[in-house]
Amino acid sequence: MPVALGSLGGEGEYREYHHLSPHHPHQPHHQLQYHEYAPPPLYHPIPETHFRRHAPYFGQPDYRVYELNKRLQQRTEDSDNLWWDAFATEFFEDDATLTLTFCLEDGPKRYTIGRTLIPRYFRSIYEGGVSELYYTMRQPKESFHNTSITLDCDHCTMVTHHGKPMFTKVCTEGRLILEFTFDDLMRIKSWHMAVRAHRELIPRQAVHPPDHAALDQLAKNITRQGITNSTLNYLRLCVILEPMQELMSRHKAYALSPRDCLKTTLFQKWQRMVAPPAGSTPSTRPREAHASCGSSASADALCPRQAHALPRPHVAAAEPHGACLSQ
Repeated sequence: MPVALGSLGGEGEYREYHHLSPHHPHQPHHQLQYHEYAPPPLYHPIPETHFRRHAPYFGQPDYRVYELNKRLQQRTEDSDNLWWDAFATEFFEDDATLTLTFCLEDGPKRYTIGRTLIPRYFRSIYEGGVSELYYTMRQPKESFHNTSITLDCDHCTMVTHHGKPMFTKVCTEGRLILEFTFDDLMRIKSWHMAVRAHRELIPRQAVHPPDHAALDQLAKNITRQGITNSTLNYLRLCVILEPMQELMSRHKAYALSPRDCLKTTLFQKWQRMVAPPAGSTPSTRPREAHASCGSSASADALCPRQAHALPRPHVAAAEPHGACLSQ
C-alpha cells in the first residue's frame, strides 16, 4: 500500500489513489478507489502558536525568495510606510544590511544600507516608474553553517516592468548572495547584489512602422545599469543618512534637539574610547616607588616627573681594567 507524505507545514492531508486490484492486475474494470490519511513526517517540528508563520522553513532559502516575490506582487498603489515596514520585518533581520555594487560611467559604486533604510529602498524602485518587481535565480548554491544559511546565485536576474514612457522590461543580471538565519523564520541577515549587466526589452510593435524620430527616442535607456534614477538618488542620500541613524533614533526616543543629540552621542562615543577594556584594571604603582625617586635605582623606576631630569648612565665600550682605573 503506498504511503502519502504530509504537507510541508506539518499537517496531514488526504490523497486519493486509483490502483488496480492486486488479484486482477491486468483488468482495468477491477479498480479500487479509496482515500487514505497520512500523518505528517516526523522530521518536521510541530509549529507552535507563538510563531509568526505557521510553517518553518528549515533549509529552503530559495522558497523564501519565492515568498518575497509573492509579497511584492501584493503591493498596491495605496501601500504606505506601514506596509513596507511589515514587509521588511517579515523578510529581514533587525540588524540586516543590504549592499549593491555596480559600475556607472564615472566608475564603480558600492552602497550599503542598514535595516531601517531597507523598506525605503524597495519603495524607491516603484517610485521610479516600476509596476512589477521580482527576482529569478538559476543554479543557486546553498551552504549551511552553525547559525546561518548562505544562498549564492551567480545567475540572478532582477526583472522590473516599466510603464512609462512605454512598456519596457528591464533584466538586471548579476550575482546575489543572501545570508539567512538558521531558524524557523529564516530572515535575511545580509543581502549583496553585484550587478554585471542589464538589458532593456521593448515590444516589437513599438518599432513598427519604422519612424526615425521614434527610434531615436526608444534607443535611449530608461535606467542606469538596470537601476532607476529614483533609486540612485536614494542610495546617494543614504550615504548621508546612514551615519545619522543614531542621531535620528535618539531624537525620536528622547525628543532632544539636534544639537543636544549630537553632544550626547559624541560624549558617549568619547566615553567608550577612553574607558578601559572590560576585565582589566588600571595598574597602580606602589607608594615605595615614589619614595625611592632620589635613590640610585635605575632610571626606569624613577618618578615620571624626575625621570627626564636625571641623566642616564653612560655605558662605555669594554676597555682594559687598567684604562678604567686611569680614568
